[in-house]
Amino acid sequence: MRRLTIIVPVLNEAVILADALAALAPLRARGAEVIVVDSGSSDGSPDLARPLADQVVAAPRGRGAPLNLGAALGTGDALLFLHADTALPQDADRLIAAALSRRAWGRFDLRIAGRHPLLTVVAHMINWRSRLTGIATGDQAIFVTRAAFMAVGGFPDLPLMEDIAMSRQLKRLCRPCCVGAPVVTSGRRWEHHGVLRTIVLMWRLRLAYYFGVEPARLALRYGPVPPSAAQGRARP
Repeated sequence: MRRLTIIVPVLNEAVILADALAALAPLRARGAEVIVVDSGSSDGSPDLARPLADQVVAAPRGRGAPLNLGAALGTGDALLFLHADTALPQDADRLIAAALSRRAWGRFDLRIAGRHPLLTVVAHMINWRSRLTGIATGDQAIFVTRAAFMAVGGFPDLPLMEDIAMSRQLKRLCRPCCVGAPVVTSGRRWEHHGVLRTIVLMWRLRLAYYFGVEPARLALRYGPVPPSAAQGRARP
C-alpha cells in the first residue's frame, strides 16, 4: 500500500482547523502523514495545527505554490490535496490506494454541506461535469501518485484555476479515477454570496478561463473565501 501524504493549505482557518486535523488522526494512525501549509494566517492557525500535524510550514500567499511546497516536503508516494473545510470519508486512505492501483490520479465525488436545497443540485452538477470532462476541482480532494505529479510539474503557480490547469495536464496521462464515496465540503461561499449568484459567477469564470482570460483577472472577480463560522465545517 502506498504511503499517503495529505497536504492541507491554510489561511485563517482557526475556527475549524483543530476539528479538521483531528478528523485525520485515524489516517495518521494507519501511516498517512499530514502537512499543513500556512500562507500567512493572522489568527493563530499554525499554533493550533502543530499538535495535530506531522509538519506545519509557512508559505507565501498563493494557490499552487503552497501545495507544491507541501508535496515537496512530504515522504509519501501518493499525494492528497485537502481543503481545511472539506471532510473525507472514514476509509479515504484505502479508497485512494485502490484508485491509484488503477489510475495515476483521481478525485472524490462531492457533497456540499449547507441549508440551501440547491446545494445538492450544485454538487450533482459538479460531479457530473467532472465525469464528463475529466477535470477535477480542489473541493473534490484531488489525489495523485508522486510520479504523475512530478511528470506534469505539479500545480502551476496561478492565483486561480490552478486545479483546473493541473487536471488538464494530468488528463494527458490518463482520465481520473472518480471515487463515488463523497467528500463533504462547506457551503460557506455559496451561502455567503448567494447560491444562484455563485453558480453564475463560477460558470462565467470557468468559461472566461477556457477562452484565455488571465487567471489574475479572474481571481479579482472571485474574491476571498468567506471566514468559517464555528459550526460551518463540513461533516461526513
